[in-house]
Amino acid sequence: MRIAVHAFDGISLFHLSVPTTVFAEVARLGLDSSWRTTVWSSEARVTTAEGVSLGDLAGPDATTDADLLVFPSWHADLRPADDTVATVIREAAWRSARLVGLCLGAFPLAGAGVLDGRSSVTHWGAAEDLAARYPDVDVDADAIYVDHGDVLTSAGTASAIDACLHVVRRELGSEAATTLARHLVVAPHREGGQAQYIARPMPEPDGVGQLGDTIAWTIEHLDQRMTVEAMADHARMSTRNFTRRFTEATGASPARWLSGRRLDESRRLLERTDLPVASVARRCGFGSVVTFRQRFTDAYGTTPTSYRRRFAALPHH
Repeated sequence: MRIAVHAFDGISLFHLSVPTTVFAEVARLGLDSSWRTTVWSSEARVTTAEGVSLGDLAGPDATTDADLLVFPSWHADLRPADDTVATVIREAAWRSARLVGLCLGAFPLAGAGVLDGRSSVTHWGAAEDLAARYPDVDVDADAIYVDHGDVLTSAGTASAIDACLHVVRRELGSEAATTLARHLVVAPHREGGQAQYIARPMPEPDGVGQLGDTIAWTIEHLDQRMTVEAMADHARMSTRNFTRRFTEATGASPARWLSGRRLDESRRLLERTDLPVASVARRCGFGSVVTFRQRFTDAYGTTPTSYRRRFAALPHH
C-alpha cells in the first residue's frame, strides 16, 4: 500500500511522526513489505513547530498514485486549505483513495467537502470550531476515531495512534495490529471517548492494581456466562464501586469492555483456527451464533465468514 503523509510549515514533530512511524513499522516488522510511506508538502519550505527544518520532501505529485492520504494535523489558525491541498483531497476522493484526518487534520478534509453529511471527530478543543465552520459536518466530539471506510477522522494527540492502528487492523487483521502495538509498546485497542481526556493507553491486566486479577480472570473465562456482578464478586467489591473503579481504570464500563474482549477473541479465532463460526461464538461467550453474527457485523461492518476469508490466509508472525 502506498501512503502519502502531508506536512506543512509549523507542523509538530509528534503529529507528523505518528503515521510515519506506525505505517513504516508495518514494513519493517515484515507484516506487509509492500507498505511505503512518503512525506509530501505543497510548500517549498517546511520547518516544524520545534524548529526542525525538513528537507527532501516530495511534492503534491506524490499523492497521485497513493492508496492512503494522511493529514496528521493542521495549522493552528484553522485556515482553509489552499487550492493545491483541496485539489489533492478531491482528486483522491474521486479515484477512491482513502483519506485520513488525524486531530486537526479533519479541517482540510471538511474544507474540501469530503465530510459533508458525515460524522467526524477532531481534537475536543476544536470540535466547536469544526461544527461552526462546516455546518454540513456532523461533529462527534467524544469519539476516539470515526471510520467511514473511505474517510477516517480521529481525535487529538494519542488518539492518532489508535486511528493508525485501526487502519492496520482493518487492512491486515487484528493479529498484525496487535503485533505492531506490542512493538510500539501501546495498547492495540483503547476503549472510551476523548471526553475522558485520557493521555494513556488502555491498561493491561497487570497495570490496574487491584483490578488486574479480575481482568485476567475474566479474559480466561470468556467462554462462560459473565456478569458485572460476577466480576465485582471476584474483585471483592460492591457492584457499584467495582463499576466506578473499573471505568476509571479502563475508560469503559465493565459490560462494554467485556463485549470488546469477546469480539477481540473471536477475531483471533477466526484468523488463527478453522473452528466453525458456531464454535467461535460459543468459545467467546456469545449466547447464540445469531447474536454473535449480529454483534460482529455491527462492530466491524462485515460478517465473521467474510472476515475469516479476508484474513485467515495472511501469514502470521
